[in-house]
Amino acid sequence: MKLQFAAALLLCLPLAACGDSGPARTPSPPGAKVFFVEPKDGAEVTSPVSVKFGIEGMEVVPAGTDKEHSGHHHILIDSKLEDVNSPIPADDNHKHFGKAQTEALLELKPGKHTLQLVLGDHNHIPHDPVVQSEVITITVK
Repeated sequence: MKLQFAAALLLCLPLAACGDSGPARTPSPPGAKVFFVEPKDGAEVTSPVSVKFGIEGMEVVPAGTDKEHSGHHHILIDSKLEDVNSPIPADDNHKHFGKAQTEALLELKPGKHTLQLVLGDHNHIPHDPVVQSEVITITVK
């Protein structure tokens, strides 16, 4: 009787309590990288800021496309990647480019800003290992 109760209790526990942190992260190939074609680190620019994304070793596809060695771009503005196991948030500091865009215009206030590209998989989750650019700093006049 005690064994049946224990088994029933285990079935009622949330998956997170059992160590399941959600969907497995999508693998990225060795040497994959993303980078800013423009602007360059240290650039002085005006808003809207023209941003062009580069990628090597992977393919850019629309969000929701579950294809090996692919993903879509996200720009982190004045922010850092907080949790590599969760979808990248969508807000003013985390811009999603889920239509497979490779360039964008960003409206930024005057002043210094940091930018970083992060490739997300079909579920907006960073790959394993994470495919991300160096952080660049730009000044908007």
